[in-house]
Amino acid sequence: MLFMIYFLFFSLGQCSVDFNALLSFKDSVFDPSNSLSSWVNSSNPCIDSWYGVTCNPSTHRVTRLVLENLNLSGSTHSLHHLSYLRLLSLKNNRFFSSSAVNLSSWRYLRHLYLRQNLFYGTFPVGISTLRRLHRLDLSHNNFHGEIPMTELTQLPFLLTLRLESNSFTGPLNSIASFSSMSDFNVSENKLSGEIPAWMSRFPVSSFEGNKDLCGQPLQSDCFNRTALPATIKQKIRHPQSKRLSNGVVLMIVAVDVVAVMAALVTITWCCYKYKCFSDGTQTEAMETKSGSTTKLQRRSGSREVEIEAEELVMFEGCKGFRKVGDLLKSSAELLGKGNVGTTYKVVTDGGEMVVVKRVRQRRRRKDVDGWLRIMGGLRHANIVGLIAYYNSKDELLLVYEFLSNGSLHSLLHGNRGPGRTPLSWSRRLKIASEAAQGLAFIHSYKKDKIFHGHLSSSNILVDQQGNARISEPGLHQVLHSPSSSNDDYKAPELMLNNGDNTGLKKYTQKCDVYSFGVILLEILSGKTASGESGMSLVRWVQSVGKEEWGWEVFDFEMLGDKVMEGEMVGLMQVALLCVATLPKDRPKMSVVHGMIEDIRGQGRRNGGNRMVSILNDFSSDSSPSHSERNLGLH
Repeated sequence: MLFMIYFLFFSLGQCSVDFNALLSFKDSVFDPSNSLSSWVNSSNPCIDSWYGVTCNPSTHRVTRLVLENLNLSGSTHSLHHLSYLRLLSLKNNRFFSSSAVNLSSWRYLRHLYLRQNLFYGTFPVGISTLRRLHRLDLSHNNFHGEIPMTELTQLPFLLTLRLESNSFTGPLNSIASFSSMSDFNVSENKLSGEIPAWMSRFPVSSFEGNKDLCGQPLQSDCFNRTALPATIKQKIRHPQSKRLSNGVVLMIVAVDVVAVMAALVTITWCCYKYKCFSDGTQTEAMETKSGSTTKLQRRSGSREVEIEAEELVMFEGCKGFRKVGDLLKSSAELLGKGNVGTTYKVVTDGGEMVVVKRVRQRRRRKDVDGWLRIMGGLRHANIVGLIAYYNSKDELLLVYEFLSNGSLHSLLHGNRGPGRTPLSWSRRLKIASEAAQGLAFIHSYKKDKIFHGHLSSSNILVDQQGNARISEPGLHQVLHSPSSSNDDYKAPELMLNNGDNTGLKKYTQKCDVYSFGVILLEILSGKTASGESGMSLVRWVQSVGKEEWGWEVFDFEMLGDKVMEGEMVGLMQVALLCVATLPKDRPKMSVVHGMIEDIRGQGRRNGGNRMVSILNDFSSDSSPSHSERNLGLH
């Protein structure tokens, strides 16, 4: 009892520290729009929903403070007492620092956004103590001095570093590299010296505006800027002329001729061996960089005219072309190359835009024809349709509808830095529901045991109406052996005996359910399936307690609405069911779709208990499954 009383008083004392810090901060800033009017002495920041404040529901400590675009001005010194902050965003205000910014009191901080303010002084001190920091944005301020690259590279989880439009000086010296860095910008500063080699993977826009900076990816050559030693300069200006004898010259020429002849003989022999000059039955696209235009041309050969005259096998929605030649002669843009094959965006002479996938290896021709005719019959609002194919001894071309709005992966993970337009919760939930419905249709189609085979957020596309559509269903069932797809989406049972080429036989629809669960975790957390620091997203989420989901797992872009957070908890429960270790503990996709629709609100009209009812129906025996027991749904 004494311990409980002590703990209660200790917790209240800790909460009062945050309470006093927020009120002190309010008193020290100029608030022209009265945006902080809810911050009053008679209320509680964690219970009465103070503007921009989020608390840990267990400890009642402030974990998030988001005050963006409010035209606030003043000092931020009082905020250093919020020692449990995980996210601080003060973007687009007029805050300043009366002394050097000190970050050492925020040891739990993961996201810090101070963009577009009036902070000045050297780089904030204490950065090395922020071992959990993921994203740091100090851009568009008045910081100066050198960037502590050595300390920054020691932060294991740092993904974003935005320092543009300041007055930082000195070199970008760094022995180590940011292996996980995805968003980096130091443009419009006063930096100098050579850009480290590991930074050259970032675009020119990350470095431009530093006139004394050189090296890749900039066009400025560091060699021309380097002062050469006087002795070398002297040799360049007055080279010593030593004439070689005629015999030496003849010997060098003879060696060169022999080397050239040997190279020509070797190339000719290799070309003959691999039939480079044969009749040209092999189709090959011109090598091109992604995004440039080419044509799906074939090598010249006696069968070319015959092949181009052959007709495609066409399905519903195919128009503007009928023959293989209509595609091979069309303008094409390389979209990407993968384990399965090469993908192009093709614009036919009639102006139709389609996607053509050229598959490298597949099963026997007759087996492939059977599966492709099944795939061509798949027609659903949430599936990208196969509209034609061509299958010969030497070639397999698959023609799909073209969707221009990108993938779920790009919507979730593309440009996670400043200026990003977040994907709203309502859109995320809509995409989740529609993708579940499309996958459920695939699994139930004509009672064939059809599965997707390589489901990920990259092949859930969005059409012009904003609807989710699953692309390339069943493609892996036409392959000779399953290609090595992303392990982060693979069900645990597929990770065993990975070198066995019979892996395709082990794949079941429950493997698709697992992959879909990983996608749901991406939707909820905003993180990629690969996770961070060597731990997959699934393992990381499973390691976090349910009481910590709200402030630890869920994407900070969506937090703030209590109703929305309740729906996120519901979807998290569905996701964890889908990624259950044992296939028998995973629900069918029709059940998953029903649960998501219940979360979207249809079930509320029936008392809000439909999801639990569905889970009860899912359980095949009288006792709850392992997943359900863990979630406390019984």
